[in-house]
Parts: sequence; structure tokens; C-alpha cells
Amino acid sequence: MTRYRRGPRPLAVALAPAQHEWAPATLLASVQAVWPDVVGAAIATEATPVSEKAGVLTISCNASVWAQELDLMGPTILQRLNAKLSAAQALTRLRCVTTPPRR
Repeated sequence: MTRYRRGPRPLAVALAPAQHEWAPATLLASVQAVWPDVVGAAIATEATPVSEKAGVLTISCNASVWAQELDLMGPTILQRLNAKLSAAQALTRLRCVTTPPRR
């Protein structure tokens, strides 16, 4: 009986078990891990957390419309993020910026 080898599996599947071990222990990394769950898939594809300093989270948005929308949703997003993060890691403000389009 001949055994056939399955095709190669995607790298993401192979690395998934070790992903949590390699993630840095920073507030930004924690936010990036829960971001899609907190804001939903539609917003997560248009806006990404890029930095955090002194409790202020900077979000990079693909368009100014998204930056304005997230500014309006800021208190709700902050409440949801802080509920997912540990008590020692609290965010106080969102800062939304528009990323220039790639050329």
C-alpha cells in the first residue's frame, strides 16, 4: 500500500500554536489581538491600531471618513477595549489618523 503525502499546509496554520508565545507583552500587542473582536471585521479592515503612548491609542484609518466615524464611536470602542484588557492596562483616548494611499 502506497501512502501519499498531503500537500503543504499554509504557514499561518503551522505557526498558529506559537503565535501567543511570540507576541510582545505590550499594551499595543494586546489591543491588536482583540481589535477585530471589539470593532468587527468591517472596521478592522479599514482601521488598525498602530501605536500607544500614555494611554492614548493611535488608529490608522484608510480614509478620513473612517477616522471621523471612529472619533464619534471613540467612547464605545474605548469601553469595549478596556473591558477586554487587564485592569492594569487602561486606555484613555483614541487618536484617529488617515494613512495616505499607497502608490
